[in-house]
Amino acid sequence: MPTIAFYAPLKPPTHPTPSGDREIARGVLEALNTIEQGYDAKLVSDLRTYDGKGNDDAQLALITQAKVEAKKLITLGQKQNWRLWFTYHNYYKSPDLIGPIVSKALGIPYILLEATRAKKRLHGPWAYYAQLAETACDKADAILYFTQRDRQSLMDYKPKGQKIIHLPPFLAQGVSSVPKRTKPKSNTILCVGMLRKGAKTQSYKLIAKTLATLKTTDWTLKIAGDGPARPEIENLFALFKSRVTFLGQCTSAELAEQYQSASVFLWPGVDEAFGMVYLEAQAAGLPVIAQDLSGVCDVINSETILIPPNIPTEMAHAVDNLLTNTDLWQKNSRAGIEFIKQNHLFGAASKNLSTILSPFIGSRP
Repeated sequence: MPTIAFYAPLKPPTHPTPSGDREIARGVLEALNTIEQGYDAKLVSDLRTYDGKGNDDAQLALITQAKVEAKKLITLGQKQNWRLWFTYHNYYKSPDLIGPIVSKALGIPYILLEATRAKKRLHGPWAYYAQLAETACDKADAILYFTQRDRQSLMDYKPKGQKIIHLPPFLAQGVSSVPKRTKPKSNTILCVGMLRKGAKTQSYKLIAKTLATLKTTDWTLKIAGDGPARPEIENLFALFKSRVTFLGQCTSAELAEQYQSASVFLWPGVDEAFGMVYLEAQAAGLPVIAQDLSGVCDVINSETILIPPNIPTEMAHAVDNLLTNTDLWQKNSRAGIEFIKQNHLFGAASKNLSTILSPFIGSRP
């Protein structure tokens, strides 16, 4: 059985902290192992190369660790006869420092999924790291992308012969697990997102402004997620007192229950690449309120009206409509479920990966 070496430099599937990156890494690894041709995909390293602060010393230390790791993996790959190297998520804060070295030494195809080009980062605190991320992109035989947002720069800078291929993002679940829904009686709004500074906090600020202009009077809000910015984000919602409940970090099962019991999923999506939470909400038949942003729009069904950025009154109007119009709610719910069934479930991903990888890895034992 051909062996695929799998690596996720930003966050390996074994990482203890939940996030969209971890779930995607887990889903991709599982999908690779269920391709019809029969591949044995293995996580070959859990070395995180992430540097969120732009620290030269931290980057140099990780580069040194990666070189040692690569040397060990070349020996392991020779023993196990690896046939292809597959890396999920290469970008300037977390470049793939291992895959290009190992794949070249073993003479095997090198594939990237969700690799972003950031030429503007070639100057500043991540300059060297950004160059290594660009080098990884240049060395790849193919780069798979999730959204049109990433495609353009990949096409602009791709070397001769490199393939740029679309792989729709997906949930690690089958069609049978997608439910039918009826609108709940309670007007519960659900948000799911890490409580951290930066883009996540900006989304929460927009949510707080949205709540302040709702016309619906009997709403409640549940926030699933945790993180270092929790005190700051809790303060954003202090005005609403007992209407807002912070659920903290939820397990997959607990989160599924929240999607099932809520009436609206509200997440502005500030600076989201696309957001796995949108797929999860729609798969549960939960209507979505989101901003009309590049990346986000790729994973939202056509019946959902996306809101122009930074207009909380428009988001509030959309929430009110869903909470008060049962027919509109049912229409959005059904559209979300069907959209996920057709485009973003495990079976479709496995078939897509089979088609994409077959020319590179073949079917030889």
